[in-house]
Amino acid sequence: MQRSFRLPAVALSTFLALVALIALASPSMAQRMVSIASTKEVNMRSGPGTRYGADWTLGHGYPLKVIGRQGKWLKVSDFENDRGWVYGPLTSSTPMHIVKVKVANMRSQPSEGSRIVGKVAYGNVLKTLERRQNWVKVQREGGLRGWIAKRLLWGW
Repeated sequence: MQRSFRLPAVALSTFLALVALIALASPSMAQRMVSIASTKEVNMRSGPGTRYGADWTLGHGYPLKVIGRQGKWLKVSDFENDRGWVYGPLTSSTPMHIVKVKVANMRSQPSEGSRIVGKVAYGNVLKTLERRQNWVKVQREGGLRGWIAKRLLWGW
């Protein structure tokens, strides 16, 4: 006599619902970051369109977290949790960071004991070059490169 295993209908529907939730929580739901691609300043607006007023202007490389979308417009937040809308085609996927402390030391190696090669100030935008554990190798627009502790930065 062969026995077959049958799941009760409730257990099966619960299992299928769980599989669907896992599928929805995949990379499409992951936090998405963008940076300002334009070399000119870009307006961060109060709504998704040019008919809405500009609350701030953002410079080249400024990193933003995408929290919503409407057509080609992205709803974003920045490192100070300010929120607004930017036109998506003016952004890129170039990884950038911004300094979130008053002054951060840029070091020659990813360690507290390494030589300081420069200092960067609050709000400075830096290109992300490499990541290692709790450190990020960055480059300032003027060319200076070095490592900064990740906890002093915001971005990706």
